Amino acid sequence: MLRAGSRRTHGTRPTHERGPAAEALRLVKVSKTYGTGDGAVTALDGVTFGLGRGTFTAVMGPSGSGKTTLLHCAAGLDRPDSGIVCVDGTELTGGGEAELTRFRRGRIGFVFQQYNLLETLTVAQNTVLPLKLAGQRVDRGRAKEVLASVGLGDRLGHRPGQLSGGQRQRVAIARALVTEPRVIFADEPTGALDTRSAREVLLLLQRAVRAHGRTVVMVTHDPVAASYADSVLFLADGRLAGRMDAPTADAVAERLAHLGDTVTTGV
Repeated sequence: MLRAGSRRTHGTRPTHERGPAAEALRLVKVSKTYGTGDGAVTALDGVTFGLGRGTFTAVMGPSGSGKTTLLHCAAGLDRPDSGIVCVDGTELTGGGEAELTRFRRGRIGFVFQQYNLLETLTVAQNTVLPLKLAGQRVDRGRAKEVLASVGLGDRLGHRPGQLSGGQRQRVAIARALVTEPRVIFADEPTGALDTRSAREVLLLLQRAVRAHGRTVVMVTHDPVAASYADSVLFLADGRLAGRMDAPTADAVAERLAHLGDTVTTGV
């Protein structure tokens, strides 16, 4: 079953005590391999790091470095072959699929590049869908507040086909926020957007962190998008290859150009 962690971090309470965990996300020696024999590909190789609550972290690396696999394992969408994944103090590895699904619906939000909206539902209906799937009471007033906060208060009855790409992604962010998750995982959320829409989406993710205390983990290939984060984790060949705090677009681009020169075992 899913287990509350009891590891003590310096200066914090054990994570099994009442209240949110000091760390929003912790991976310990997480590995994942696809395929067998000569065709086996190691996507993650002993990755270890921790992220504090209320932080915005970008994950970057070349194609095939393991970024999406890392995101999927961290979010409980895929299971690592070995290692430990803890979200908000609860260990995800080892639990049953039904229990894991309930946990994701309650404490994790998702934003994807392709929006994943249902075309037959309105903006408001798409936003509250996670609550319905989880069997929770739908507070339509709360949903309207969230949609207003992302600039869609006048689009409640519209369907996705009537929205721009940037507006669709804002619906996806509202959908991720409505359950009040501890952690939001975003996979290339600006990849299909123009520059202006991308900036709006990144500012909304920043606001989720700074105004509402959410933790955001974002996979991106774009140094400009990464510059909106508090820190950047770099991956190369399935292993951590460094971390940068207070990133700028130029500094991130420079680091990416030399990625793989140094590979670390943990951050």
